[in-house]
Amino acid sequence: MIRIIIADDHNIVRQGLKQIFALAPDICVADEAASGHDLLARLGANACDLVLLDMTMPGISGVELIKRIRQLESAPLVLVLSMHNEAQLVSRALKAGAIGYVTKDSDPETLVAAIRKVARGGKYIDPALVDEMVFDQGLDGGRLPHERLSDREFQIFQLLVAGKSITGIAEELSLSSKTISTHKLRLLQKMRMQGIAELTRYAMEHRLTP
Repeated sequence: MIRIIIADDHNIVRQGLKQIFALAPDICVADEAASGHDLLARLGANACDLVLLDMTMPGISGVELIKRIRQLESAPLVLVLSMHNEAQLVSRALKAGAIGYVTKDSDPETLVAAIRKVARGGKYIDPALVDEMVFDQGLDGGRLPHERLSDREFQIFQLLVAGKSITGIAEELSLSSKTISTHKLRLLQKMRMQGIAELTRYAMEHRLTP
């Protein structure tokens, strides 16, 4: 039996997924979580084989959350189920420790097959995402401005272009406002941009908005 925890901040998504897995005799939903902090707490209380993870949830999420999960003792596998299909986001999730990446527009059969494959020790990435990743990385020898950012800087970049304030980001990531301001300055320097408006235009042009 494959024991999974569903981590998604939308209740209707969690309920729909549970209905799908109710038809799979070898998959058991052990628990569910609606935020990153909620998920980490539940992982400490309930053993599971795999976390089915949404990339954008309240509080800690995305790459940072994947890293924290993988640092746990007896860490479960992480299979991302996300609405985002941008090559850079997929690549960062996999580098952080995710074992697979499925988009929310996939068929239920595809998701169930992906869970079974990773539970057997394999990896799964939607073939269309693989093609996009290869094409994206092979366009030229140079890197795009956002590819110069560290995972933390990229996370803050996404929060900034989503309209979050320095104080709001600090509270969400449990960091000081000074630390967030330092990261903001560094990412602006790395991307050679002047301010939030320019970052936002860039994010929209490259489909990097959360």
